[in-house]
Order: sequence, then C-alpha cells, then structure tokens
Amino acid sequence: MSVPLYEPINTIKPVAENIWIVDGDSIRMKVITFGLPFSTRMTIVKLKDGSLWCHSPVKPTESLFKEINLLGEVKHLVSPNPIHYAYIGDWQKQYPHATAWASPGVEKRASSQNIEVSFDKDLKDTPPSDWSDEIDQLIFRGSAVMEEVVFFHKDSRTLILTDLIENFETKRTKSWFWRTIYKLAGIADPDGKTPIDLRMTFTGRKDKARESLKRMLEWHPEKVILAHGRWYKENGTEELKRAFRWLEK
Repeated sequence: MSVPLYEPINTIKPVAENIWIVDGDSIRMKVITFGLPFSTRMTIVKLKDGSLWCHSPVKPTESLFKEINLLGEVKHLVSPNPIHYAYIGDWQKQYPHATAWASPGVEKRASSQNIEVSFDKDLKDTPPSDWSDEIDQLIFRGSAVMEEVVFFHKDSRTLILTDLIENFETKRTKSWFWRTIYKLAGIADPDGKTPIDLRMTFTGRKDKARESLKRMLEWHPEKVILAHGRWYKENGTEELKRAFRWLEK
C-alpha cells in the first residue's frame, strides 16, 4: 500500500463525548493530473435526540453497520463537498429513512459520474434546526470550482473538514514517488494545507475565502478532523492559521 491506512479500519473510534471517526480504505483522487492514493475518514456525531449524523460516509461493511446500530439511529447522511458522496447511496440502502444532505454542486457531480444517489435537502450557510443547537456550519467560499461545507461540533470544540486541509504522513508512505507528490501538492505532514490544485481555483477570489476562514477561527476549535491524513487532536486554531497562510499572499 503506497499510502498508510489508519488501522484498524472500518470500526468506530472515539474523538470526544458523542463524536467518533471511522477510518476507511484508500481511494484514488486526481491532484496535479495524478491519481493520488488517499486514505479516507468519516465522522459520526450523536445528537441529543439520540440520532446519528454521519459526515462523508466511507465504504460500508456489515461489521461497521452493526457497530453503528449500537450507537443509535442513522438519521443524517452528509455530503460536505461535490467529491465526497460516492458511498451515500450504499448507506441509503441500509438506512432508507435517513435524510441525505447535498453540498453545493454535488448532485451535478454525481449525475456526471453516473453514481446512484439521491439527495433530500440542501446544505446552506447556516445549520438547519435538525442540529443547529449542537453543530454550526458554513460554506467555505471563494473557489471557482468547488465549495465545501465545514462543520463545528460545539460541545467538543471539533472542526470537521474534508478537502480544505489534507495532511499525509510521508514518513509512513513507502513510495518515494508519492512522498514527492504529496510534498509538491502541499499536503504533506506536518505542513498539510489545501491541495495546490484547489488553492489555484481561489485566484482573484481570496477575499471570500478569508471571510470564511475568519468565521472558522471565531469558533476557536481545539480539534480538527480531516478526511485525509493525520488529523489534529489539539491546537486546532493554530493549525488552521498555519494551514491557511496561503490566503495571505
């Protein structure tokens, strides 16, 4: 495996009270014309009504479903951006009464890829009443091609991101080629950032991104969960400032 997985995979791991992650298998995504191998990660929050909020669901397994069913009822399936949705259809088959939430542009993207998935409601710049007391959110704006919805779990002070920061541990990556590509893309730990190809799409529109970052910093996150690579268990606000320093240029 050219990219390290965060084993054990496909099992629930606690982050704080009522919030967990699940590390999944690897996928390949296009960055700088390369099909890079990426590790995957989803986040689960148990809301005060006992239901489960599932962010960027990974490829499911029967054993994972069994673990999740012990936590509570899956009520929300969340696509945070247009390239994080591929397994929502599989989760819908298991939880047909769950609401699938669409990020900006994801329905068009899914249609173009012939992925079988249907969405029930759209994510906005403010949280719906379903979770507004417990999870805040905003649409990170400024990219000409992709907007990501970011979330903040208030009780645990955890920011939940997807592709706005990627942080691959090159010391755990066996392939020298992929280690080099991760560094060139600006997504190598300990200085993981927004991938360079995505950063380029903010050209001429960084003022919008700066405003989004300002709002995120006002949450003062302690933890930052990432979908790809090592996530930040502490010093979340400082990691945000570091990772987004490219907006200062």
